[in-house]
Amino acid sequence: MENDENIQYVGDDGALGSSAAKYFIDYENHWGFSSTGDFLDDGDYLNSRYIRSLPSSNLPELYKTARVAPISLTYFRYCMENGKYTVKLHFAEIQFSNDNTYSSLGRRLFDIYVQGALFRKDFNIEGETHVAQKPYILSLYNVNVTDNILEIQFYWAGKGTTRIPVSGVYGPLISAFSIVSDSKPCTDQKNVRHKIIVGVGFGVTALCLVIIIVGIFWWKGYFKGIIRKIKDTERRDCLTGTFTLKQIRDATEDFSPDNKIGEGGFGPVYKGQLSDGTLVAVKQLSSRSRQGNGEFLNEIGMISCLQHPNLVKLHGFCIEGDQLILVYEYMENNSLAHALFSSKDQLKLDWATRLRICIGIAKGLAFLHEESRLKIVHRDIKATNVLLDGNLNPKISDFGLARLDEEKTHVTTRIAGTIGYMAPEYALWGYLSYKADVYSYGVVVFEVVSGKNYKNFMPSDNCVCLLDKAFHLQRAENLIEMVDERLRSEVNPTEAITLMKVALLCTSVSPSHRPTMSEVVNMLEGRISIPNAIQQPTDFSEDLRFKAMRDIHQQRENHSLSTS
Repeated sequence: MENDENIQYVGDDGALGSSAAKYFIDYENHWGFSSTGDFLDDGDYLNSRYIRSLPSSNLPELYKTARVAPISLTYFRYCMENGKYTVKLHFAEIQFSNDNTYSSLGRRLFDIYVQGALFRKDFNIEGETHVAQKPYILSLYNVNVTDNILEIQFYWAGKGTTRIPVSGVYGPLISAFSIVSDSKPCTDQKNVRHKIIVGVGFGVTALCLVIIIVGIFWWKGYFKGIIRKIKDTERRDCLTGTFTLKQIRDATEDFSPDNKIGEGGFGPVYKGQLSDGTLVAVKQLSSRSRQGNGEFLNEIGMISCLQHPNLVKLHGFCIEGDQLILVYEYMENNSLAHALFSSKDQLKLDWATRLRICIGIAKGLAFLHEESRLKIVHRDIKATNVLLDGNLNPKISDFGLARLDEEKTHVTTRIAGTIGYMAPEYALWGYLSYKADVYSYGVVVFEVVSGKNYKNFMPSDNCVCLLDKAFHLQRAENLIEMVDERLRSEVNPTEAITLMKVALLCTSVSPSHRPTMSEVVNMLEGRISIPNAIQQPTDFSEDLRFKAMRDIHQQRENHSLSTS
């Protein structure tokens, strides 16, 4: 589709074969979008993410369709050259009318974020045009791209009407947007102004098809020779965020067993070195993995928009043939589980380091739950999913099972996670909230303090698991016995008791009795006092935590027997 300026727009209406798609990635043109939430009060909510203008509308073709979202709609363009860009956002309020009927009373408000920063709060399309069914262009100048990615998010904060003219009419809406580089383009051609255009609409012209086909052939490497050799370095710089399979094979020496540094639930992890010398960790999704494409895309979507010192950084990904690969920053000291429990390369973590690790994990979770724009429940917090860099700083990884808390999908029939770390309300009834991560954090803290692996704990008549042992010692007022015997001579008793009391609060049976992760950070850093721990049942057989573990363990044993 073209507008009056002869700018070519590429449609996203075919996303995954459905206009109701929640996410879409155009690998050839390096852009995509993600959408969160559901219009549950709309009878046709499964097909409400793509709308057309009213039949009486005289709008230009570009504005006759739009994409909407119940909560958040994020467009991203990756593999960009760093520099300044001009972004134009095209809007038209096509769900309200201009007559004197009820449908003219609607009011749509949403926020606009550019590169993570708030650009416009309570943006109202009709507030700019004063009428519905009229185009409006919002121009953003000098938008700075520093990490080769541009992200534009439209977010509904609960303001405006929700049932005018019918139920489910609310949330961010956009017809199209264009991105024009103000910097030198990636190519060496002179006097060529490089324009990147993304729009919403059904029409894709023949010229666009030709461009895409040529792009596919170029991407697949059919254009070889001197031009490819000359521009190889420049192209690699422009493609930061994506990797070819050849680049991955070169970095890992063709997935050499000598470079294998781990085996996750979804496939092996290799150490690699890029051509510029950067060390990376390469996570290769196994073809037999249960993670699948959904979780792979989920991990890309979740972690690519998160930046925090206690979250692992995603350098990029590779999708080529049947290969699904994630490329992370390399963590010199492997995982926290490896450092604590490995029989070969176990690290000697002193008390100060262990305490710092626990506080770092808490800060990472507090960011996910409360501080990031996308509120995220990790769902699989455990020692193997916490990585340690060269300075033993903890970084949370593995976001394949993570969920957006803002989706309000609190009850699920698909329980995912690890036995022993799952909160009882989630394990038993599928009730999921960020308090499930708080519970898992408490379990990890006891592993760090004791130096004992929760999974390999040997049950006895008195204690069925590591957590049960902590409760017994708490009742006996002898919690200090939980501390790793190798640290007894150096541990600060006050710090150790404080940390374990916080962990006991985190593992309370009721989610309402557990603190938030920001409260955990404040308690560990001494800014707020620790409330008295909730009294725990004296008989572990009546405790929901242990009932949940036993029930899930029995279910998996039965499933294993039935499939063997």
